[in-house]
Amino acid sequence: MKEISVQTHSRAEMIDITAAVQKAVREEKIEKGFCLVYTPHTTAAVTINENADPDVPRDILAALDRAVPLSANYRHAEGNSAAHVKSSLVGASELVIIENGRLVLGTWQSIFFCEFDGPRTRKVLISIIAG
Repeated sequence: MKEISVQTHSRAEMIDITAAVQKAVREEKIEKGFCLVYTPHTTAAVTINENADPDVPRDILAALDRAVPLSANYRHAEGNSAAHVKSSLVGASELVIIENGRLVLGTWQSIFFCEFDGPRTRKVLISIIAG
């Protein structure tokens, strides 16, 4: 298992971590298999989406804010209930196929770390499964 550190800079943001994940795959010298990308945080997530237009991550974050507002009479006392809900909606992990030593992603796809309760220093765990 490999671990990468992600430094976030705002309350909510999506950071492209594809290059760091691909580097971890390359270091393992696995030609074929799977790559599990997981974050062990309850107020963050991992997703795959478009990397070509920076408005796509902004639109995703805006849509999540509309669906799950920051303040909505939540019972959780820490003030970050919206972040917990967003994390559950997006999910803590993604599984990506590895072929010829490379992540199999669509032309416009990237792997994003999603911060919902920043800024913070976060970690992403990467497990490579040969097969």
